[in-house]
Amino acid sequence: MTRMSNLPEVVSREEWLAARRELLAKEKELTRARDRVNADRRRLPMVRVDKPYTFEGPNGTVSLLDLFEGRPQLVMHHFMWLFDLDADGAEHPRDTGCPSCSSAADGIGRLRQLHVRNTTLVAVTRAPYATLAAFRERMGWTFPWYSSAGSDFNYDFHATVDDRVAPVRIFDRTEAELAEAGMPWSESMRGDWPGISAFLRVEDEVFHTYSTFGRGIEEFHNGYPYLDLTALGRQEAWEEPKGRAAPLGLQVGGPGMRIPDEYDA
Repeated sequence: MTRMSNLPEVVSREEWLAARRELLAKEKELTRARDRVNADRRRLPMVRVDKPYTFEGPNGTVSLLDLFEGRPQLVMHHFMWLFDLDADGAEHPRDTGCPSCSSAADGIGRLRQLHVRNTTLVAVTRAPYATLAAFRERMGWTFPWYSSAGSDFNYDFHATVDDRVAPVRIFDRTEAELAEAGMPWSESMRGDWPGISAFLRVEDEVFHTYSTFGRGIEEFHNGYPYLDLTALGRQEAWEEPKGRAAPLGLQVGGPGMRIPDEYDA
């Protein structure tokens, strides 16, 4: 049973409606602000992708253009993978992906609502295709998933950060900017970072239009948009009002986060 305290005040339906209308005014302003930000996002310039990236999928090697499946837009989840390091620093992929990225992937359903809106969604991961395909089968996921193993793709789009391979850039900040922001670079930060990128196809040319990392992708995790509508919220330690529900430790990177099918056990 969930432990709860500091619960909402119990009032009459009329009092609730008055409070709800007050909140509604704030929600409408948030909606208008989101519309303005979305419009600014659409006004971002774009960068032509000239490098001939290749990916491994169920039908062999394909190009970035192929990932569009003939549609003009492509949205891509940069799905982290877990690797073990040997004494020489060589990486060996585990059998499972990142629990955080898995929670986002577990919420991806049918894609037809995107497809009829001229948009394809895929996931791309640095692990070998056979490894991620086996994990996809275990999870029962059906979205398209490709491997970028052996290519520069993840490094070029900052979904894998390794100062030995490419200059550090995390959350669109250089190594110097990270230090200035109180997040100094260290070797422990090497590896995959979750993110989402968007691409546009104009005839046979591909353009990169957007990428986001960190809290920019949280709406795609853990059912957050639904949880934010509830009285208990996400049940994470930082939320207000304090003490309403015991933190579950299920936040991104939290101690309670599991691979999705492990909750069933």
